[in-house]
Amino acid sequence: MAVSIRRVTALVAALALLGTLPACSSKPPDDSFKTFVGAWEKGDISGLKFLSPDGKALTGDAAQKLLTTVAGDLAAKPPKLTLKGSPAVKDDSSSAIVHVAWPVADSTWEYDTTVDARRVDKQWTVIFAAKTINPQLEATDKLAIRKTAGSRGSILDGSDQPIVSSKPVVVIGVQPRSITDINIVVKNLTDAFTQAKVSVDLSGLPDQVKKAAPDAFVQIITLRKEVYDEIANKLNSTPGVLTRNSTQALAPSAQFARALLGTTGEVTKEIMDKNPGKYKIGDVVGLSGLQQRYESVLQGKPGVKVVVPMPTGTPDKQLFSTDPTTGAQVKLSLDVNLQNAAEQALAGEQRRSALVAIRISDNSIVALANGPGAAPNNFALTGQTPPGSTFKAVTALAVLDKGMTGEDVVDCPKNLTVDGRTFKNSHDEELGSVPLRTNFAKSCNTAFASLAPKIAPDGLGQTAQTLGIGIPWDLGTDVFTGKVSVNGSKAEQAAAAFGQGTNLVSPVILAGAAAAIARGQWKQPQLVLDPAPKSPAPDGPQLNQASLDALRTMMRQVVTDGTANQLKNLPGDLRGKTGTAEYDNNPAHTHSWFMGYRGDIAFCVFVENGGASTAAAVPIAGKFFQTTG
Repeated sequence: MAVSIRRVTALVAALALLGTLPACSSKPPDDSFKTFVGAWEKGDISGLKFLSPDGKALTGDAAQKLLTTVAGDLAAKPPKLTLKGSPAVKDDSSSAIVHVAWPVADSTWEYDTTVDARRVDKQWTVIFAAKTINPQLEATDKLAIRKTAGSRGSILDGSDQPIVSSKPVVVIGVQPRSITDINIVVKNLTDAFTQAKVSVDLSGLPDQVKKAAPDAFVQIITLRKEVYDEIANKLNSTPGVLTRNSTQALAPSAQFARALLGTTGEVTKEIMDKNPGKYKIGDVVGLSGLQQRYESVLQGKPGVKVVVPMPTGTPDKQLFSTDPTTGAQVKLSLDVNLQNAAEQALAGEQRRSALVAIRISDNSIVALANGPGAAPNNFALTGQTPPGSTFKAVTALAVLDKGMTGEDVVDCPKNLTVDGRTFKNSHDEELGSVPLRTNFAKSCNTAFASLAPKIAPDGLGQTAQTLGIGIPWDLGTDVFTGKVSVNGSKAEQAAAAFGQGTNLVSPVILAGAAAAIARGQWKQPQLVLDPAPKSPAPDGPQLNQASLDALRTMMRQVVTDGTANQLKNLPGDLRGKTGTAEYDNNPAHTHSWFMGYRGDIAFCVFVENGGASTAAAVPIAGKFFQTTG
């Protein structure tokens, strides 16, 4: 009996001791917090169970809806979450500190939030509310992202001065509800734009107005302030026409290197679609030229704010912000004065035209102008067209390297037939038997065609390469570096020797060749200096001095007693080679060329379908050098 009493007493004592311990089936809260954090990082908490702050059950779907709604603009990119330390536990309540790192545009919004949990029926369940997402949020809040554009970086000239800077502009548009007669609006706008010499297609405006909301601002064009001022009265007196003042990154003038520099403007839907999340409507981006090519360099980093929008008249509640930063600079080799001189020299030429100038001493492209007829096309860099007689400089160098001299006599007949193909001179000119230098100065085609057998089948191409023609360049922008006919038939070699056949060049290529002749060695010209091009071409070989001396003398004779003699009184030691290039089967259809150098400036002028070089390219070169002094 005593034993039985002792056993009962021991059992009672054991049960009493057990009653003082926590329930052994209840797990610590760590796993519940980890599960919640993992689900939030994935942006999907719908599979979990929650409690609301008042202790009521909250389904995963309801919690997910609250998370998505409150996160607002940030919902698409869930944050990176880190549990800090161990959860604090007191009775049936627990809390954990979670570090939140939320990606916002190119920045990260970091803060700590407290996540609470409660033990119910031996299970730890997270309490979820707007304050779980961020301590400053309420259930009715919705996060929004606001961006402040960073200033665009400058494009600098060779003197480190901004070429493109912020200038006043006026945005022209119409408001549908204010229009009384759309036909009058179109007529008045057409008259005004014609007066300002601005080309605008208004054919679709009536349809745009019909489709637009009555109070909409239907944008038509953005004009420089000085251009707008010329036609302001006509525009302002037209019912329905509205204007908005703004600023835009612009060059010194509308023509100034416009094909090279390009334009900026409001981001298009196409650009936004290609760069999801990078831009918002109204952002200014590069649309063409260097502005577009170097968009990632020039584009400033926007400032970002995370706010809770408030009713109109009440400031938004700001939770996070970063300051905008200015974009980096792009530096070019251009000289503003020489570029302006090039633009002025081409100003009266309505055909597609180009003028390139290179400073020989440091190899900088100091002017790169395209005439008014080439607005969207940087023909100065990317044109591909026959060089005509300018290429006789290459042929001359090739035969001089073979031992000929400028005094060697070469026959210049009216016609020359090679393998059944007949070549002739301009205006059926016939010089007879004259020195090579005279054939060069007078630009005799038949004489130079007859020199082809003195050059190896690939010799013209090899000589051209020593002048930078037909090899890869890296200017930091698109450039056509030429194509030279090699290993062709005898007739093709003869044609190539005077710049026809399949030879193709761009104006900048010939300017670079002229600089090489003046310098005695080809070096790749420089245009974009910073960011520096990754793969500039190596320097060419030193050119033969005797050949150079003879070629330079012949180029001077072109000016004093040859096809460019209209410039013989131009101050300075001008040397060059003219070219009249046939581009189809009609001999009357010709491009006009002139390349050469004076002092420290090498140049090339091109006029599409300009006819004889004496009629177009040579006078333009004269205007350029008269302006530059």
